[in-house]
Amino acid sequence: MGAAMRRIHVGNALGAFGLGFTVPFLYVYVAQVRGLGSMTASVVLAVFAVAALVVLPFAGRAIVRRGPLPVLLVALVTAALGALSLGLADSATTVVLSAAALGAGQAVMQPSLATMIVDCSSADTRSRAFATQFFLQNLGLGVGGLIGGHIVDPDRASSFTLLFAIESAMFLVLVVIMATVRMPHAPRITGDTPQSRGGGWKQLLGNRAMVQLSVLGFVLFFACYGQFESGLSAYGVEAAGISTSALGTAMAANTAMIVVAQFAVLKFVERRKRSRVIAAVGLIWAVAWLAAGYAGLGHGSRTMATAAFVSTYALFGLGEAMLSPTVAPLVADLAPSGMAGQYNSAFALVKQLALAIGPAVGGPMGASLHGPYIATFLLFSLGITVLAVRLGRQLTPVQNQPSLARSRVVAQGGAPAEPVPANA
Repeated sequence: MGAAMRRIHVGNALGAFGLGFTVPFLYVYVAQVRGLGSMTASVVLAVFAVAALVVLPFAGRAIVRRGPLPVLLVALVTAALGALSLGLADSATTVVLSAAALGAGQAVMQPSLATMIVDCSSADTRSRAFATQFFLQNLGLGVGGLIGGHIVDPDRASSFTLLFAIESAMFLVLVVIMATVRMPHAPRITGDTPQSRGGGWKQLLGNRAMVQLSVLGFVLFFACYGQFESGLSAYGVEAAGISTSALGTAMAANTAMIVVAQFAVLKFVERRKRSRVIAAVGLIWAVAWLAAGYAGLGHGSRTMATAAFVSTYALFGLGEAMLSPTVAPLVADLAPSGMAGQYNSAFALVKQLALAIGPAVGGPMGASLHGPYIATFLLFSLGITVLAVRLGRQLTPVQNQPSLARSRVVAQGGAPAEPVPANA
């Protein structure tokens, strides 16, 4: 791992740490500590998703034209200002505007860091680099939430101000660290080119493999990440009678599975076709939804229901560990030279859209329509397998299994105009 990649991974860890440091406590802070009510708190949470959807289409173009590092530095400063002002805000307007700045900054950080990983890696090292990124992100989220939970006191607004001030300082420290990164030369698209006038999006939409991967990505994020803290938790409490402590244990089991399994599954994943790995994840998540169905709809004991529910989150974690070295590198390999930023931003946009729609659909279903909820997302998981197999037919042999070749073109993320079909 070179010096640039080490700094990028530090950036991923610190960014996730800041996110885990404050986001779990936003609702309590806005609704109770600042006394602005549950409606304003809900609006603030929604603003994070809306801000991401607004800025990500422009972030891709900026990364392509200016490079990922300058865009990342602007995003970090924006997030730092948003976090600090959020800790000092005492009205609905300032809280919402601060949340928008923080959400926009954090959203742009994702494709910027991903593009930096692409520029600093090769086809041989890219899967491991993205696996390390995912590992550090989950570690940062967990550690951030743990420390933040010991700092905050609902009876003292100053404790929340301190929390957001520390998050802001963390982003500024990250600015200093990332400013020292020396990026290798990578192709950039400058000037009044078709790509800079919007042709990049037209080119992306004309890439059938990328379009299919985006559809698959939406289903992945909608059926898994979009349900963690909304529909699945509501289902666990209402249908399975899961206690809040057991719910916390389930979330911990998810993180623990990722931390333990990430590098254990990496060698297995690197030797397999990407489409088959993603298809296997769909089957694993189908089993997870069956376990959740048993927890809430079965007739076992409370202990058995709790164990089944915790295993659901653990199985989701196993699938996530398999996806991290698979999906993100595939996005990079599908991008033509110089367009990795555009493709990463587009995929991040798909992710944010799924994370915005997922809770809106899954939350009410999980709370009241228990049987249909499980059946719906069981079918979505099986749909992941079907979509992955279809995607495999659109990929070249090397895109589907990078270990087959070590060509410089693939290492730079290039994709031929007319892919040669390969078996899924």
